[in-house]
Amino acid sequence: MFKYPPGSDMAGNGDTQWYFSQVKGTLDDDVTEADIISCVEFNHDGDLLATGDKGGRVVIFQRDPVSKSVIPRRGEYNVYSTFQSHEPEFDYLKSLEIEEKINKIRWLRRKNQAHFLLSTNDKTIKLWKVSERDKKVEGYNTKEETGQARDPSLITQLRVPVIKPMELMVEASPRRIFANAHTYHINSISVNSDQETYLSADDLRINLWHLEITDQSFNIVDIKPTNMEELTEVITAAEFHPVECNLFVYSSSKGTIRLCDMRAAALCDRHSKLFEEPEDPTNRSFFSEIISSISDVKLSNSGRYMISRDYLSVKVWDLHMETKPIESYPVHEYLRSKLCSLYENDCIFDKFECCWNGNDSAIMTGSYNNFFRMFDRTTKKDATLEASRDVAKPKTLLKPRKVCTGGKRKKDDISVDCLDFNKKILHTAWHPLENIIAVAATNNLFLFQDKF
Repeated sequence: MFKYPPGSDMAGNGDTQWYFSQVKGTLDDDVTEADIISCVEFNHDGDLLATGDKGGRVVIFQRDPVSKSVIPRRGEYNVYSTFQSHEPEFDYLKSLEIEEKINKIRWLRRKNQAHFLLSTNDKTIKLWKVSERDKKVEGYNTKEETGQARDPSLITQLRVPVIKPMELMVEASPRRIFANAHTYHINSISVNSDQETYLSADDLRINLWHLEITDQSFNIVDIKPTNMEELTEVITAAEFHPVECNLFVYSSSKGTIRLCDMRAAALCDRHSKLFEEPEDPTNRSFFSEIISSISDVKLSNSGRYMISRDYLSVKVWDLHMETKPIESYPVHEYLRSKLCSLYENDCIFDKFECCWNGNDSAIMTGSYNNFFRMFDRTTKKDATLEASRDVAKPKTLLKPRKVCTGGKRKKDDISVDCLDFNKKILHTAWHPLENIIAVAATNNLFLFQDKF
């Protein structure tokens, strides 16, 4: 389906077909709330894939080295490390429970043997170091092998400690904890291209942090009105530019995206650019404001474009043109007639994420009924695919799915009235260099790839 420039790492022969590779997590019907995946993120070379869940755990998968070297290459991942990132807390001042659910994970670029990532729940961001240990020291002078201190009077000779090989251990340790800076729930974190600072955004404010300093942050955006009754919009997502360290964007519940330049002022309340599409009067309805709220914004790898996801569509913006998007892709237009029932069951407030492929030629985002959508920007082709237990067999080719809205229905089509709105794909990730995708479906992580 997707065409890539010849010679690129993603170049395929014509149209890409997607095959099932792996599924992580049990395929049972009864799902524990804590096991529901809440974020998915590949690291910069795609060798590691991290997921966070509602139980506050982070699971890191590592690419199987053999799957990289065989021809054709396979995208197989094994569990590398699992750790409890956040615990449930209680804010006694406000009498509020703070969920342990991981809202976002962001990898830092690798500088040494260890890997570093940021994870956040509603209130607290943590910097984790993930490192390997395959050697141990034996023969201490002042302590036994068990760790107990030795009686100094019994030490009669000096021993030279010896380093011995041991079974590989992967350790995750919290290196920094960034707390007490957000009054509202954190929805985004983004590492700057300088790899020294990062931003965190909640409903009304965006803070700038230095990775080495935990006790202070700079407030760079504050949209909180003096009188909260005058509140008309909230921040829904924020991200740094991948190349220019002074630029960042943030989206709002009013369907606008603001680009800010930190060189212009310390407090970026005045944006440099405002991206907004005028509303189509023919589609005006009671739900217009809700469905125009942007749930995710992602800058392209090149830094020239960005995508924004609202309830019914994905839009591609050129950073040089604010007046309207250069491309617009309907995700599930057939739901426009169902907005009333989606409002009643709260699905209309679902926050779908979106992502680019490695060379910005394709976009992926989720939908209901465990469907996810892919759009090729070059050929303008699109596909609806399904992440379900029916395809969870080795090398199964994913067949395109079609949703019909009344009238005659073909054999493999599914009626819009039969869609399961409890099965939703909110979180997806695309390998930065290859056609391997990770799709979170409730408590399962599906991995698909383009060829076997």
